[in-house]
Amino acid sequence: MKKPELISVSEGTGDRESLPVAPSMGPTLENEPRAPLAAQPVDRRLVFICGLSILLAIGAGLVAQVLGKLIALITNVAFFGRVSLHEVSPAEHTRGLWVLVIPVLGALVVGVMARYGSKAIRGHGIPEAMEQVLLNRSRIPPRITFLKPLSSAVAIGTGGPFGAEGPIIATGGALGSLLGQVLKVTADERKVLLAAGAGAGMAATFGAPVSAVLLAIELLLFEFRPRSVIPVALATCTATAVRMAFVGGAPAFDMPDVAAPGGGALAFYIGMGALIGVASVLATRAVYWIEDVFEKLPLHWMWWPALGAIAVGVVGWFEPRTLGVGYSNIEDIISGRFVGTAALVFCLLKFTSWSIALGSGTSGGTLAPLFTIGGGVGSALGALAVWLVPGLGVDVRIAALVGMAAIFAGASRALLASVVFAFETTRQPLGLLPLLGGCAASYLVSSLLMRHSIMTEKLARRGARVPMEYAADVLANTLVSAHGLRPVVTLAAEDTVVQARAWLAGDGTGTRHQGFPVVDGAGRLVGVVTRRELLEGEAVEGRRVRELVRRPPAVVFEDSTLREAADHMVREDVGRLPVVKREAPWTVVGILTRSDLLAAHRRRLEEAHQAEQGIGGGPRPRASTPA
Repeated sequence: MKKPELISVSEGTGDRESLPVAPSMGPTLENEPRAPLAAQPVDRRLVFICGLSILLAIGAGLVAQVLGKLIALITNVAFFGRVSLHEVSPAEHTRGLWVLVIPVLGALVVGVMARYGSKAIRGHGIPEAMEQVLLNRSRIPPRITFLKPLSSAVAIGTGGPFGAEGPIIATGGALGSLLGQVLKVTADERKVLLAAGAGAGMAATFGAPVSAVLLAIELLLFEFRPRSVIPVALATCTATAVRMAFVGGAPAFDMPDVAAPGGGALAFYIGMGALIGVASVLATRAVYWIEDVFEKLPLHWMWWPALGAIAVGVVGWFEPRTLGVGYSNIEDIISGRFVGTAALVFCLLKFTSWSIALGSGTSGGTLAPLFTIGGGVGSALGALAVWLVPGLGVDVRIAALVGMAAIFAGASRALLASVVFAFETTRQPLGLLPLLGGCAASYLVSSLLMRHSIMTEKLARRGARVPMEYAADVLANTLVSAHGLRPVVTLAAEDTVVQARAWLAGDGTGTRHQGFPVVDGAGRLVGVVTRRELLEGEAVEGRRVRELVRRPPAVVFEDSTLREAADHMVREDVGRLPVVKREAPWTVVGILTRSDLLAAHRRRLEEAHQAEQGIGGGPRPRASTPA
């Protein structure tokens, strides 16, 4: 590449006699130019954050066990009238018609806790954690750490049709945020600790460390970087080890081994995934429609959970298995013990109970209810396929497994987390291919029919913009040499301000620029002055341009990335950077402006919106509709 020409404005402007540099400027000009910081994906600080994440995961794993026992205690007291930590399902209750009242009493307690404790305990927890990451520098109020699990234990223990995983994820995230507020860390590091705590909570509940990492990436971190993924991965591994110490290493959902699907069966699972995608959209819209209905009630929101709990009690009276977390229901569905019309009717009842309770603003998770609903719908569709086309080779159990994962993929847009979660919780490797196809189809349909997910709709209504795509940073992949090497208009350090102003008043090359590198007689960079600095104040006789230089120059190397340059501009609060060689930091070879940073995105836009033939044709512009 040809070396850019340096254009000095002193040529032809008259006097070139120099004056001594002012003594006060000596120390300033002797300082080295301020170059951008080189990006380091991993450093010693990361080791410290990893250590904190491991400790945090141990705490989250213990919290998961405590919350499980607390739910069991409240369930035993509420439905069986005994004090016991033994895990039991409310479906086996002996309370008779009291089942209509117990969920209402629990919801009243949750309403009071939300009203006088913190409103943030309402909902299933993940959207609230996302909101703190996006809008509040990952700072969750400390009281949420205690109120969220307690309120969820009360809601679930009194029959709420929720899973314990949502509150545990939210509590783990709150623990991470609390640790990040107690210690002196950056907002980015606090976000990593929050995600590590949340991922640890999920891993401690289901023993699914890989899907917990993916869930953290897709719903909380909004990035894939070593400094964020490594601590979260270590946290989920640690939390899974804590779970194994208490309950062993068996999969969360016991499922008989399945055979590899044939081509026809695989096509069915993918098509079924598309139908489940429609179901995920309907479920999401139903939940938020119910929320809107409650918003219009002439009652304080503190009482809404009690109204929603009436539906929980009524549905629970007709179908007791809809009460509580219902992990055993999921296991029965994907194992083929609960199939056909019975499973479909049960899922409709579960959906009615869950959607009304969640829309009322009580505290509880969404993962287990969605898995139950999707698994039931998948099982019913699989049974229908076996009845209509027995030669297709459809396995009702795989259909249920695909339905379970596909509805979460469509509702949450966490595609990879959904696929890997279904595998990790069942340990069925031959189900991976149907899971990938079905979840991808559900994700596609959901994305076409619904702009936001069940996790982000609430945030969008509050005016927040939630990242939905993760793409490589075009600035990080482009070097300064691609945009910043061109002829540079410089000012001679020994020229007078009067000469510089006379040149600016003319119509020469570069007179409209807003900033100019200043070089001495040897061509060494002295600093940068702006057009405003040249024109401000009176031109004192004999005052030189170099006297306007107030600080060492901020420069960028020609082999730096545009991301490093952009960050350097922000840190130095400048709009342009002289480009220098790394081996000769005083020699100017170009200049980079903010306009160059914007121009770097032109190729990205062309690749995204300009259709072309790769062979035998040129570019063919294609009209595109703004997102």
